[in-house]
Amino acid sequence: MATAKSYDVIVIGEGISGLACAGHARRAGLSVATFESILFGGLVLNVNELDGYPGAESGTLLASELMQANSDAGVASIQEEVTAVSSAGGAFEIAAGGVYGARQVVIASGARLKKLGVPGEDEYQGRGVSRCADCDAPMFQDEEVVVVGGGDSALQEALVLAKFCRKVHIVHRGSRFRARQHFVDRVASDPRIVPIWNATVEAILGGKMVEKVRVRRDGTTREIASAGMFTYVGLEPNSACAPSGSRRDGRGHLVTNDALETSTAGVWAIGAVRAGYSGLLRDAVIEAQRVAVAVLDRLD
Repeated sequence: MATAKSYDVIVIGEGISGLACAGHARRAGLSVATFESILFGGLVLNVNELDGYPGAESGTLLASELMQANSDAGVASIQEEVTAVSSAGGAFEIAAGGVYGARQVVIASGARLKKLGVPGEDEYQGRGVSRCADCDAPMFQDEEVVVVGGGDSALQEALVLAKFCRKVHIVHRGSRFRARQHFVDRVASDPRIVPIWNATVEAILGGKMVEKVRVRRDGTTREIASAGMFTYVGLEPNSACAPSGSRRDGRGHLVTNDALETSTAGVWAIGAVRAGYSGLLRDAVIEAQRVAVAVLDRLD
């Protein structure tokens, strides 16, 4: 198949790290294209309050500003899913809706929220099962809801829901939260939030909408009346498009060297798709800048 168009750099993913990297590379004079199969911004679109990232009012605004700046600079935004990256005579071919060429590739495809894999989770998606409290919390005014997880994301979303809901149950498989202390303190001081320790969700039940969540704790089960279910139990990297033979860790994240280059020379990885990423938004932007400079040096 003939190559549709070639670029100096192709960035896979229009999350914050991908957008930031593409913008730096373009302003340095490289021809750049970004690919996105869903919606620019990535998981940060679900976050209204960006903790630890000064100057950004919300995830949506930050992503929109980066996207607009890239468009103004001449970055090509291609709304196609990248299915494969392969070497081609010293460069790369990117298989998407067509085949595109690149001298260097940056994989910034991020990660997706893990599912629990319990009965009712898929069935009630959009009918009480949600992945975005910032988006959907007003729909649960004066209702009871369940949040699953014990990290920063779970507690942040519980705090958002508590502004609208009568009660927020946090189901956590451990005996203490893994989140940063200021989130733990805020949750502990909110009377609407009730932790359920050492527990797991077994099923989501209802009719047209979610009505109950079945929880197992200490060998017994009980059903909690709940109009909504929000799950934050970790992330899975979107690394399937990486070249065959690229090193991954046990959870599928791409392994990089200190320069953030993968085991395939000329293919770089930044952000949540990369093993060793801190999870902090500011570090995603720092990684983006580092790789843009490294790619420019490589192509000089």
